[in-house]
Amino acid sequence: MATVLSVSGSPSPTSRTSRLLSHLDARLTAQGHEVVPLDVRTIPAEALLGADFRHPAIVRATELFARADGIVVGTPVYKAAYSGALKALLDLLPQYALAGKTVLPLATGGTTAHVLAIDYALRPVLSSMGAGHIVQGWFTLDTDLTAHEDGSLTVAPGASEALTQVLDQFAAAIGRTPLLAAAG
Repeated sequence: MATVLSVSGSPSPTSRTSRLLSHLDARLTAQGHEVVPLDVRTIPAEALLGADFRHPAIVRATELFARADGIVVGTPVYKAAYSGALKALLDLLPQYALAGKTVLPLATGGTTAHVLAIDYALRPVLSSMGAGHIVQGWFTLDTDLTAHEDGSLTVAPGASEALTQVLDQFAAAIGRTPLLAAAG
């Protein structure tokens, strides 16, 4: 099956976004995919903010993106946009780091006022990085996610059904996207 990079753009170690990605990663793994998690918050701040392209953590992240067939990008929404931590990482990747990749954008937030952050903030940058196919993304309200002490997550039934549908569409699309030649 495919290799999927699961990228959490949350700066918080107890984030609902990270827990949601772990929850979805389990489904992809059960379908036979190799899932590699990447929490942007674990990359040293000095490497991200200092634009240290040669830092081992940045080199490793770049290699993970290159090796992946599909990429799930999850972010909390702050001020109607994806997280600054995610932005800092995306800025350090090669211009066409997503060439030929199938990408699933996901976002979490406290209000439906931020639902368009996927299409108006995140999708354009993913497209500019050469994503071969960006499948339908999904925004999940924080109130639909219940984090438990043991690190597990319960997703409200309606949100769970929608997430299962977009995740399955993503899984079906992996590998069907022809590789695009990187420009420049």
